[in-house]
Amino acid sequence: MLGRSRRGKRGERGAVALEAALTFPILLLILLGIIELTFLMRDHAVVVSDTRLAARIASTGANAGQGVCETGPDAPPCVPSNVPALAQKAADAIQRAGSAMPVDQIQYLLVYKANAQGYPGSDGNTTMPTSCSGYASCVKFVWRPNQNAFRYNSGSWDPRTISACFPGTGSNALDRVGIQLVASHKTFTGLFGSSLNLEDHAVMNFEPLPTQFCASGAHS
Repeated sequence: MLGRSRRGKRGERGAVALEAALTFPILLLILLGIIELTFLMRDHAVVVSDTRLAARIASTGANAGQGVCETGPDAPPCVPSNVPALAQKAADAIQRAGSAMPVDQIQYLLVYKANAQGYPGSDGNTTMPTSCSGYASCVKFVWRPNQNAFRYNSGSWDPRTISACFPGTGSNALDRVGIQLVASHKTFTGLFGSSLNLEDHAVMNFEPLPTQFCASGAHS
């Protein structure tokens, strides 16, 4: 009887060890999944917050004027009159936001004149492009590691064409500015690949320009 009791206890311990060996990988996978989801949600929140911040800053810059083009052998073709300063201000605001996600994970941002549906291009377009090629009033900015800043990459938008004089007219309605931000979330566990793309876009009305500014004809 004593021998059977000992064998029974050893059998129970073996069963417990086997159950632990089978369930541990599952529990570990669940834990890693929770950690991964936490970091993913953090980066998604950063993308949403930065997109709206950039849109707010851009919406205040209807009369910010022309931007500044890069110089040097690696600088993209650029004409200052085609790069609105409001786009650079929006990009700079993202860099200064101090978000938890490193700014170099942001692949690019588009700053564009929004159509009635909130997208670049003519009314009726509901497709968000990955570049400004073929779209008027749209500029693309990317992160430049050598300059530690976001800089113009392509596209054009003459700031003199922005309509922000309230209340606008039937032939020249008030414009809206849109921001499309795309970032790369680097996975912590590799369960879902090495990276995942996160993106968001926001559209805001331009803040109306001062009446005196509009009446003087300076914004034309």
